[in-house]
Amino acid sequence: MNIGEKTNKAGDKTYFFYDLGRGAGQRPSTGIFIYTRPKNQEQKNFNKEALKILETKKSQLTIEQQAIGTPIIPAHKFKTNFVEYFQDFIALNKREGNRHLVYCLSKFKTFIKRDSIAPVDITENFCKRFRQYLLDTLTGETPANYYARFKWVVKAATKDGYYRINPTEDIPALKNASIALKEHLEAEEYISLLNTPCFNQQVKLAFLFSCYTGLRWVDVKRLEWKDIQGAILITRIIQKKTGKPVTLTLHPISLAILEEMKRLSLGKYIANNKVFALPTANGANKVLDEWVNRAKIDKNITWSCARLSFSILLKDKNVDDVTIAYLMGHTTTRQVQQTYKRHKPKDQSEAISHLPYSDITSFV
Repeated sequence: MNIGEKTNKAGDKTYFFYDLGRGAGQRPSTGIFIYTRPKNQEQKNFNKEALKILETKKSQLTIEQQAIGTPIIPAHKFKTNFVEYFQDFIALNKREGNRHLVYCLSKFKTFIKRDSIAPVDITENFCKRFRQYLLDTLTGETPANYYARFKWVVKAATKDGYYRINPTEDIPALKNASIALKEHLEAEEYISLLNTPCFNQQVKLAFLFSCYTGLRWVDVKRLEWKDIQGAILITRIIQKKTGKPVTLTLHPISLAILEEMKRLSLGKYIANNKVFALPTANGANKVLDEWVNRAKIDKNITWSCARLSFSILLKDKNVDDVTIAYLMGHTTTRQVQQTYKRHKPKDQSEAISHLPYSDITSFV
């Protein structure tokens, strides 16, 4: 393994590169330099340490070359901290609109109660305990979603040579039954909210915008004016098949909300390009609770109920699941069929009225 060197134009620094040949890309930089003529002890010490690092890099690259064609992976290719591997995996695989990987890492760090853990400590028993932790602290499909992402990371680490056998292989992701079904708004309750004053107009308009677009809290909070093109909303969710963003045709109510926001903003919020100026999620839900009570809606409504209501009201009008899934940014209809659906009939009397009817006195 040859190391070449080149002095810069000023002549005060010497840079080192790997000399792998004379073809294109065969002389990559090592990222290391020394002072050509050190002027003081500090620069002399710098040169000494830099040359040590250079020798280490040369040795590592030599070992890598010798390992080609063998099942052996040099030890320096492995990260000693699994959290760092996890973070690198997220950086390489994260996509817009999919926050499960990031949230999974956050829960993982909370579980281990530190910022580092050796890959060797990720055993099958450890994975079982982490899955149980997710089931104990999260509800619905969230623990299954988070653990599934954790399995992605461990599977990748197994393929990279960290494990001979995947420690999560026999531990499936499990979902947790929700303690209570999430409430949703009916069509008449939409109208009631539209006609009921709210002491925070920003929260009112933003929530109604979510009701008419199916946007999550995080999406509506970061919504920018550049995302609106006429009557079309360009979401930050990228379609897997086309590589293009999901686009939504805005309802007239949504367009009216945007016009009202322009009037209210008077350039204040347009300056930072945000459509809505909202408080924290907790603060917004407190405002929402007071507003819903004022509208005499006897339900526990939070911001996430807007997305559920959006799906249910479209299904009530026989909009197909594929279209609803697209509008909500899902790549399949599974979420619409399993989660974003009506869990109990709106009117049982109307439903059973479709059964055959006859005068009871005729057969009693």
